[in-house]
Amino acid sequence: MTKTRKMLAVSAAGVLALSLAACSSSDNGGGAGGGNASGDCNVGISMPTRSLERWINDGEQLQKELKDAGCKVDLQYADNKTDQQISQIQNQIAGGSKILVIAAIDGKVLAPALEEAKKQKATVIAYDRLINGTENVDYYATFDNYKVGTLQGTFIEEQLDLKNAAGPFNLEPFAGSPDDNNAKFFFSGAWDVLKPYVDEGKLVVPSGKSPKSDDDWASIGIQGWASDKAQSEMDNRLSSFYTGGKKVNVVLSPNDSLAIGIQASLKSAGYTPGADYPLITGQDADKANVKAILAGEQAMTVWKDTRTLGKRVFTMIQEIVAGKTVEVNDTKTYDNGKKVVPSYLLDPEIVVKDDVKTKLVDSGFVKASDVGL
Repeated sequence: MTKTRKMLAVSAAGVLALSLAACSSSDNGGGAGGGNASGDCNVGISMPTRSLERWINDGEQLQKELKDAGCKVDLQYADNKTDQQISQIQNQIAGGSKILVIAAIDGKVLAPALEEAKKQKATVIAYDRLINGTENVDYYATFDNYKVGTLQGTFIEEQLDLKNAAGPFNLEPFAGSPDDNNAKFFFSGAWDVLKPYVDEGKLVVPSGKSPKSDDDWASIGIQGWASDKAQSEMDNRLSSFYTGGKKVNVVLSPNDSLAIGIQASLKSAGYTPGADYPLITGQDADKANVKAILAGEQAMTVWKDTRTLGKRVFTMIQEIVAGKTVEVNDTKTYDNGKKVVPSYLLDPEIVVKDDVKTKLVDSGFVKASDVGL
């Protein structure tokens, strides 16, 4: 099912130079009150887990910027446990947080906690993952998640020259965690590019793990974005459907953590980098995956410079504290079942081997020594 993306263009007025003079200078990591004249710059940050590199970076960067600006900040990680995240958010609300920045583990279960947030007149910003089923989410800051998938699908299309090549090519598609709202956008973006070639027969899926439409994406989802589960799934596909010399040519992996598991499976099955090695996509530019790209074990990653996401949310918080209109650039796309959430979308970009130094290292996103350069 093709997703028609209609963006509402809102002219950027530039980053506002807003004062946070009303904010507390306290470095206390949690709790209420104390030196904050308005109470507005008491921020609770809820991140899903420390098990993925990107969430550590996201949380700590935003925490630092806010503390440097004099805000009180309570940063919590929930170990990918929904009950733990709910409890942490409830404690942040009870502790006086007036702005909540939440990267949800499961975007469908937070409605009761956010009802209490609204009673306490807290402003809620969904961070990179939409919170569903509640009117009590005020803003959403993320990358253009449909475009992430489009970039992956188009990369496969171009690298295999699907418009001209006869094929067929053996494809194995994967999707992200079924409880992550972003996962459906990643898959839809890619599948809208690739499914016509599947229907035409240029791409074949020997495992049969080929969703009939975008809406069936969760049938191939990997719970928790877990590398080991992706590895196990790929092991099963290879052992069951790739016998007698049949080889997989391309793997649609929506992110880097799944790509790592897929690579481990391929390695154990005897695949080695070279002309016959499968094309593997990814997302996040995790250090291990950048190394894999340099080693020829992964073809690309979609880079979402999460520093820009953190800075955008920091700007949103500045605008909220100053009582200004919060800048958004999309008011149509992200319907959470109760409302269309005003959103700010950032652009992702592709990184391949030749881009690692110029895009990732030179920008300071990774250190050359961390990726073997």
